Amino acid sequence: MTLTEIREALALLGTAPTRSLGQNFLHDQNLARWTVSLLDIQPGDHVVEIGPGLGALTCFLAEFPNRLTLLEKDSRLVPHLQTRFGSTRTRVVHGDALDFDLRDLWGEGPVKIIGNLPYYISTPLIAKFTSALSPASRLVLTLQLELAQRLGAASGTGDYGAMTLCCGRRWDIRCERKLPASVFYPRPKVDSAVVTMERKLRGRVRPLDDRVFERMVRRGFSARRKQLRNLLPEFKNDWPVVAAALGFPETARAEQLTPSQWEALAFTACPAGAQNPNERFDVVDEADRVLRPEFRDVIHVNNLWHRAVHIWLRNARGELFLQRRSIWKDRNPSVWDSSAAGHVDAGENYGEAARRELREELGVEPPELRGGIKLEPTETTGWEFIEVFEGVHEGPFDPAPLEVETGAFFSMEKIRHWLAASPGDFSPVFREILARSAGAA
Repeated sequence: MTLTEIREALALLGTAPTRSLGQNFLHDQNLARWTVSLLDIQPGDHVVEIGPGLGALTCFLAEFPNRLTLLEKDSRLVPHLQTRFGSTRTRVVHGDALDFDLRDLWGEGPVKIIGNLPYYISTPLIAKFTSALSPASRLVLTLQLELAQRLGAASGTGDYGAMTLCCGRRWDIRCERKLPASVFYPRPKVDSAVVTMERKLRGRVRPLDDRVFERMVRRGFSARRKQLRNLLPEFKNDWPVVAAALGFPETARAEQLTPSQWEALAFTACPAGAQNPNERFDVVDEADRVLRPEFRDVIHVNNLWHRAVHIWLRNARGELFLQRRSIWKDRNPSVWDSSAAGHVDAGENYGEAARRELREELGVEPPELRGGIKLEPTETTGWEFIEVFEGVHEGPFDPAPLEVETGAFFSMEKIRHWLAASPGDFSPVFREILARSAGAA
């Protein structure tokens, strides 16, 4: 939209930009089109725009035949957006983007986010839409220049800090272009910048407990002038050895460590759990009778029949808690699965294994569980007899960080719609259990 069109639209609506909502409307059409091009919209993408306002970016997004969701907080602008852009493929949602339910975006195609973010809530909005529960693969955001510089800062600079590291661990961040205040109406008091964020692929993210990493980074930057050895007491006795091994001076401050050195430091404090090579399961026959214990690797390499459990936890509303498997799982990484699942260890029975898995994966004491469906060994099940248990639990849960990426309750209606639209989002075993449960019903 041009500056004239913005003023005319506001006059027609009988309104004006509201400072409390951080409203600054972009009126440079070339910049708007260029910003939209950074999304790299592909067929099937679901585009979500945060704070469309009068539609400066939306008019160019609408040129693509893709599904479009517009999140607008200002009730005065919602009718304008519905009239101008409403269609069978465009949804206008009135509400605060911070309150938007990310679960709604799953099963609606690959998600990309764009928005001219209000400066006063940019940080929490970034945290929300880059979280593990967000399905977004790419974000294009217009931010206050100072924040954009912090996100994309290099180590050793004044802008480099906890936000740089915590966002950059899972996302490639690039400051694309500085925008002068003159391209917005009304003019903000600061300059802006357009930033792109693209989710890193599995192979580029080091296996690590993110909670340990973030806590350590925030402590390290809590007093930038202090040396790290005075801020990280867990290394008090070994600091000279650790510093030498990771290649930084003993007197280093937080900004002197590169992202890879920070990751190595967090790994040293809490090593990522490797698969136990001595883990043993019971090998069973066609009647699920125990033959002998055997090592995990021997069982998997030779496709020997063994046992596993899946647990479905529902809340009082009947919603099912699903976990998204860690990106580092050796089988079916990053897909959605039952509330908890795992092998039956040698000498265990199915019920004992189900209760143990709930403690290990979700960090909760098991509720009363009842058995139900039992799957036979097939290639789909990984040659496992699988017994499915169900129980009721409201949470909260404390997912094991290297096992579970995230989790949430979903209605069965949502799950079935999602599965029909994107079956690859779910593990093969979960799909089989759901099909069997539907048949039983």
